[in-house]
Amino acid sequence: MTYSLQLYTLRTAMGEDLPGTIKRVADLGYTAVEPYNFVATAEQLAEALSSNGLSAPSGHAPLLRADQDEIFEAARTLGIGTVIDPHVERSHWTTEEGIRATAEALNAAAKKGAEYGIRVGYHNHEFELEERIDGTSALEVLTRHLDTEVVLEVDTYWAAVGGEDPAELLRRLGDRVRFVHIKDGPLTRNNKEQVAVGHGSMRVWGVLDAVPGLEAAVVELDDFDGDVFTAVADSLTYLNEGKK
Repeated sequence: MTYSLQLYTLRTAMGEDLPGTIKRVADLGYTAVEPYNFVATAEQLAEALSSNGLSAPSGHAPLLRADQDEIFEAARTLGIGTVIDPHVERSHWTTEEGIRATAEALNAAAKKGAEYGIRVGYHNHEFELEERIDGTSALEVLTRHLDTEVVLEVDTYWAAVGGEDPAELLRRLGDRVRFVHIKDGPLTRNNKEQVAVGHGSMRVWGVLDAVPGLEAAVVELDDFDGDVFTAVADSLTYLNEGKK
């Protein structure tokens, strides 16, 4: 399994100095990253990744709200094997009909992605776990309607905020999950309260043990009240040191 870094964590630095930020990520010891909204910067980002020996196994892009061909072309430039839609509004998760429509849109995106040799996935927030259809989380209802080619990237922190035991959720979803977001904090909706992995309330190793076949565990901080590069470095150190 690879430890990756969601570049949204460093969005301010990326906006100021993309090549320098990517070099700094590599210098911290990361070998993989997860780009976001990468269409506009694909060429520059591809050059920076190549120069620093970094891969991008996965990437986030608004597949259900933007030009899919443009996204898949950019993903191919970056060597991204799985493009993950990061957000579908909460209003789409309150009925099975709405969830089915989202699944059908993802299934269609996956068919187009296959033409480029690229897989499609979906990433959750807390509301896909909070919303229930006959007692089952909306995320699990989505899975019932997804083609097997569509994978999941479970944001384990937001799953916990949404009321789930992330490890139990991952075990239920099984091999549909190919990626997870690993983040830490007090399990609140306040992004600035997030901390380096291993420094909060998440049972990180229980989460990682729940899906033996993970392709990548992606470190992310949605926000941080401090030097975010320090938190990014501390997160990787904790993960590389292994179980305590």
